[in-house]
Amino acid sequence: MTGLGHVHPPRHQVLAIIQRALEEDIGSGDVTTDNAVPPDQRSRAVLLAKQAGVFCGGPVFAETLTLVDHDVKVDLLMLEGTALAAGDVVARIEGPTRALLTAERTALNFVQRLSGIATTTAAFVARLHGLPTRLIDTRKTTPGLRVLERYAVRVGGGHNHRFNLADAVLLKDNHLAALRNRGLDLAAAVRSMKQRVPHTMRVEVEVTSLEEIDAALAGGADVILLDNMTTEAMREAVRRIGGRALTECSGTVTLETVRERAETGVDLISSGALTHSARALDLSLELVDE
Repeated sequence: MTGLGHVHPPRHQVLAIIQRALEEDIGSGDVTTDNAVPPDQRSRAVLLAKQAGVFCGGPVFAETLTLVDHDVKVDLLMLEGTALAAGDVVARIEGPTRALLTAERTALNFVQRLSGIATTTAAFVARLHGLPTRLIDTRKTTPGLRVLERYAVRVGGGHNHRFNLADAVLLKDNHLAALRNRGLDLAAAVRSMKQRVPHTMRVEVEVTSLEEIDAALAGGADVILLDNMTTEAMREAVRRIGGRALTECSGTVTLETVRERAETGVDLISSGALTHSARALDLSLELVDE
């Protein structure tokens, strides 16, 4: 897994994910393949793109096959982030037939899912061409697959928000409601958080109206999340903030609205759709005639 160097998730984390997926799918054994295919049979196969998209997950695909049998050889013909056309041969595979058939579904699940996320992300990024706004993901990821799904966002040209709850402070609506119940207004809540966390950690606060912006700034917020605001309100919010804090837009971000949102001047646009609504890219593993 050296194709993207440090950009790719650590190999030990990826192997643990793959191992869990294989255990889930294979169970006590592949009864169909083990009773249909002799152990000494070998085959060649290709990974074939059935539709256009952005390729992502090649190293994970290869690791999945070789974890089932180290005798499997995978030759990846496309780099991560390559634009695929329908009919492209993405990889060539050779090895024990049993291993290829047993690992097929799990390996495809990974590469289809990651390529789908990269493809969706690339479509959003294309809509932002020429603008300085960064597209970022959210924590709306498949449980257990976050490290891979966020990697796919990067391959598609996007950027990552905080990885987990320990990475940064983000005071959202329910946090603020809980703090109000203790008698703290928004400004006091932000000040309290800045006193409690390390000075190196940014504090972000969610606002839903223009009236909350002054309070967020008074408390010293480093990032202000403009949640579910109209485009007009967001434009005014950016003007009021005037560079005193980074601005992030979230809510109702679609391919149709993302450029309009970015043109308000926000620094960041976060979209859960990059991961939770991405459609798997149609890729298939097909045995070829000897």
